[in-house]
Amino acid sequence: MKVEFYLEISSINLQIERAFRCGLFPGLSVVLVNTMAGQRNWFKRIEFVVISVVFLNSVSARPASFSEDFKVTWADDHVKTRSDNNSIDLILDHNSGAGFASKNQYMFGLVSMNIKLVAGDSAGTVTAFYMSSDKEEVRDELDFEFLGNRSGQPYTVQTNVFALGKGGREQRVNLWFDPSLEFHRYSILWNHYHIVFSVDDIPIRVYKNNEARGVPFPRNQSMGIFSTLWEADNWATRGGLEKIDWSKAPFIASYRGFEIESCQFPGNTSCVVNSSNWWEGLSYSDLSPNQARLYKWVRRNYMIYDYCKDTPRYPVLPTECTAGI
Repeated sequence: MKVEFYLEISSINLQIERAFRCGLFPGLSVVLVNTMAGQRNWFKRIEFVVISVVFLNSVSARPASFSEDFKVTWADDHVKTRSDNNSIDLILDHNSGAGFASKNQYMFGLVSMNIKLVAGDSAGTVTAFYMSSDKEEVRDELDFEFLGNRSGQPYTVQTNVFALGKGGREQRVNLWFDPSLEFHRYSILWNHYHIVFSVDDIPIRVYKNNEARGVPFPRNQSMGIFSTLWEADNWATRGGLEKIDWSKAPFIASYRGFEIESCQFPGNTSCVVNSSNWWEGLSYSDLSPNQARLYKWVRRNYMIYDYCKDTPRYPVLPTECTAGI
């Protein structure tokens, strides 16, 4: 069912689109038409624009709740849930790490979490936020892995993309801030055009759909949403040279601000091919000029490893490396 109504907005309040999509009207996919309104506030009488609203009941389009949308999957005694049921801590000590996962699976859209990473000497720890299908041999997976550090060193985030069981597409970026001091937003945008990993809405990784060149792309399997905190001191910090210092335990990663805007499974399978989903719009088929500028800034100043430049590992570079990523 399609409905048209009128809403006042202005070009100076770009956050209206996000609030409208994920908070004010659960279960709706919204296409907004911006208007130029100078410097006047959006809530004043500016001008009316028609907004098309398509009811898509299979689309999850609301701020996610930990208690409603996620479940503890590893060591519930190492998961601390806050009183609001929307903020949690994962705890790692010499006994165990911890983890949680979404209750449902999703396909395409936007998934994000606000995370405050392990503070202080976190060497040897890994905090992971990722999406993954449940078919190991041909699994699709989209990874954020935050690699702990010795105090005073930068935090490194590793991203990876698995498609039809094939991974090995690691890139590493040093974060340009201390991610343990406050919460930062980490997000994965996944559509038929590309996959974009972002930090505070700044793209740090783009994996384009190069199926036309024979490169697998995740588009046939729904994925769950996962996060874990675990010990990996055999590789996580300086290739395993820096070991975990258990005297600094417990190590704590904190979470809040979960967001899921996606086609939910089980659900209406027609959702994934619906071109009206906001994330399939042409404006999301490529980075905006400002996003492209920030993306180049990150790659130029903070990228420390790119599998596409690792010729000892790949004497013949993977096809997507020459096709443009």
